[in-house]
Amino acid sequence: VDFYKACKKAGIKPIIGCEVYVASRTRFDRQAGLDDSSYHLILLVKNETGYRNLSKLETLASLEGFYYKPRVDRELLAQYHEGLIALSGCMAGEVAQKILQEDLDGAREAAMWYKDTFGAENYYFEVQNHGIHEQMQINYHLNLLSQELDIPLVATNDNHYVYEEDAKTQDVMLCIQTGKTLDDVNRMRFDSNNFYLKSYEEMQQALGDYPESLRTPLKIAEQCNFDFTFGENHMPIFDVPEGYTLDSYFEELCRKEIATRYNPVTEEVLERLDYELSVIKQMGYSGYFLIVWDFIRFAREKGIYVGPGRGSAAGSIVSYALHITDIDPLKYDLLFERFLNPERVSMPDIDIDFCYERRGEVIDYVIEKYGQDHVCQIITFGTMAARGAIRDVGRVMNVPIATVNKVAKAIPNELGMTIDKALHASQELRNYCDEDEQIAELIATAQKLEGLPRHAGTHAAGVVISKEPLDHYLPLQKSAECGVITQYAKENVEEIGLLKMDFLGLRNLGVIQNACRMIGKETGSEPDIDHLSFDDEKVFAAIGTGKTEGVFQLESGGMRNFMKELKPQNFEDIIAGISLFRPGPMDFIPKYVKGKNSGEAVSYSCPELEPILAPTYGCIVYQEQVMQIVRDLGGYTLGRSDLVRRAMSKKKQYVMEQERKNFTYGNQEEGVPGCVANGIDAKVADHIYD
Repeated sequence: VDFYKACKKAGIKPIIGCEVYVASRTRFDRQAGLDDSSYHLILLVKNETGYRNLSKLETLASLEGFYYKPRVDRELLAQYHEGLIALSGCMAGEVAQKILQEDLDGAREAAMWYKDTFGAENYYFEVQNHGIHEQMQINYHLNLLSQELDIPLVATNDNHYVYEEDAKTQDVMLCIQTGKTLDDVNRMRFDSNNFYLKSYEEMQQALGDYPESLRTPLKIAEQCNFDFTFGENHMPIFDVPEGYTLDSYFEELCRKEIATRYNPVTEEVLERLDYELSVIKQMGYSGYFLIVWDFIRFAREKGIYVGPGRGSAAGSIVSYALHITDIDPLKYDLLFERFLNPERVSMPDIDIDFCYERRGEVIDYVIEKYGQDHVCQIITFGTMAARGAIRDVGRVMNVPIATVNKVAKAIPNELGMTIDKALHASQELRNYCDEDEQIAELIATAQKLEGLPRHAGTHAAGVVISKEPLDHYLPLQKSAECGVITQYAKENVEEIGLLKMDFLGLRNLGVIQNACRMIGKETGSEPDIDHLSFDDEKVFAAIGTGKTEGVFQLESGGMRNFMKELKPQNFEDIIAGISLFRPGPMDFIPKYVKGKNSGEAVSYSCPELEPILAPTYGCIVYQEQVMQIVRDLGGYTLGRSDLVRRAMSKKKQYVMEQERKNFTYGNQEEGVPGCVANGIDAKVADHIYD
């Protein structure tokens, strides 16, 4: 998906495909010596059917055919060939291998099988020239077979890196992958430096003896016309009782359950509920809420502790009514638009915490309800970070460990740190490069590898649930940790329209559950953690002395010191403290503490700010306050104010500067009056925006 988007952005037609491994016998054979190696085959996607079939092939290669590598076989290729173009592969292709073994009859048989299986217009012989002697032999015989069997030639090049000079970096990467060093004579290495993305002129020079093969790639590219569809929704089907639609059942459930949360159900509550229901139904997300409601209901009925809610979902009165969250959004001024923005259609995102020990039971319930082939966990890719890349490359290059440690320690230990940033920030690191050639080479090589995927694992929380079997949408693979996982990371899973849920395993919920049980054993009455009061002075006094080891979000050294300084007297103080202790609003901490503890008058840039910032002593602490400011002062709708919040949280500087003008002076075309039109001085508006 990332490749597809990058091509589209650059104005290049993306050709989706895969180099697959074909078992020498069947995908089920796993005999040492006989089935250790497999043939290479290139499969390219022509259309949607081809994408579905490639996805199926890739899934079965991993789930059924894995032996050293995922493998397909002739049976699978015959079954799932439609919509695909096959290229015969590199020197490790079946036809090429049989030519090298001087089994020309075998090569002919294999070629005819692929041609008959994929169709005459969908099978091509690859000719290559990387300066390797055996390739000349293969090309000679492929040319003869091409004329005999009427199978066209196509010029290809194995591309393992982009530029010729990257060959050395790729050599280092191979050593990292195989656990070898560069001076190991018996390590895996490439035979030439020709495995880069060549220009047409270079390909012409390499394969000029086969001029027709140089015209074939365009012909193949013209046959490949597959596009990913973004923005669609492949939500699983939630079964509702007879006589109901998804919307009517969802609405009836919400109206019934709201009475368990509010007594009496006031006009304000009903107004908020009506508004949220209309937005949710209009956006087509009734089924989403029912799915979440259902598995949380299961967890609670089974005595599995569920967290009170995290993130923007807590801003929804529907979430509160359905016991998806346990936080009253009206009490805490939480905004629904931060969760679901009617002006920006995107999937809702509800992250749910479950007791760490029993999270698996909830996933099992979802698998049982929607089907084994409709539910799985999501892959995550670990990438080479700055310090890790230095250590990996240092080991491969046999740089003394003391030198590697010295260089790694000179890289600042900060979030998002890169080698490039470190070279700008650290004079010490620059000095090492200037004084020592080996260190300069180490850093230059590590820079090229930094950010590349290093290993795959299972995402800590992500679970995907789909309408059709999952391999209809994307390839799956085996995982040692949890059975089956997607081959796409979570962002890509969401982009192609699949429902991604975060089932977070929280150890603290287990600790709380155990504590409640111990209290129950001791006293005969187990406390109900969902209905504890928040007004125990002794608890706030303990927090104010920094005794918060093991207390969720209050246990770090910095947070304990901050709590001593803050001396919270109510739950709102703790909420504000956790929110302030982040890189964005941290500068406001002294002002907040002073306003809270000294009782001094808090000043506001303009009177309109007071109702919004009075609870936080004149400080902008919450993203909701940002939304309220641009709404009440600049005249934004809440939906549009959420777009400003998103741009701010994602540090989109360009969007923020665009919106500054709208906030201050308005934008008549887009219906934003702006601060000046609302009687607020332009300089004051600019200061608030800063």
